Amino acid sequence: MPVTDAQSFTSGVALRYASALFELAKDENALDAVESDVEAFGKMLDESEDLRRLAVSPLYSKSDQVEALDAIFAKAETGKLTANFFKVVAENRRLFAARDIVRAFQSLMSAHRGEMLAEVTSAEPLSEDNETRLREILAGETGRAIKLSTKVDPSLIGGLVVKVGSRMIDTSLRTRLNSLKTAMKEVG
Repeated sequence: MPVTDAQSFTSGVALRYASALFELAKDENALDAVESDVEAFGKMLDESEDLRRLAVSPLYSKSDQVEALDAIFAKAETGKLTANFFKVVAENRRLFAARDIVRAFQSLMSAHRGEMLAEVTSAEPLSEDNETRLREILAGETGRAIKLSTKVDPSLIGGLVVKVGSRMIDTSLRTRLNSLKTAMKEVG
């Protein structure tokens, strides 16, 4: 299966699961609590190589995944709805899509509030002032309220990568250096 088909499959799976979680949370009047739990789980996935490996490796059985999630969610005091949801995802052997499910759920919540989600990757954590300024700039460009989803990637060296809707703005030093390297190869 080509990469685009695999990505499309994962996106479709993620959107279906995220939509189901959104509807369940809405029915139980628990959108805010579930959003908080989902974002916390997303941060855990971003910060833990072991958790990412558990999610994507076919070497772990579904019972191993469910057992590990049980321990993680108990320690993190994750709400029952969110914990049970991700355990069902693991039971269905779809935990590989967990990060995409988190992103899709965040997008659904942003749309529910009339916001637009901006995924921001920076070399270092952004200060509150920088987040506020970036939110204002993006709101001015899009005409909508902006919710930031941030993560840190030191390999960027500096600058930002911002994804808003289908637009991506890459001002990272890594990209600039790679472009310069390519240009120099073409000249020589």
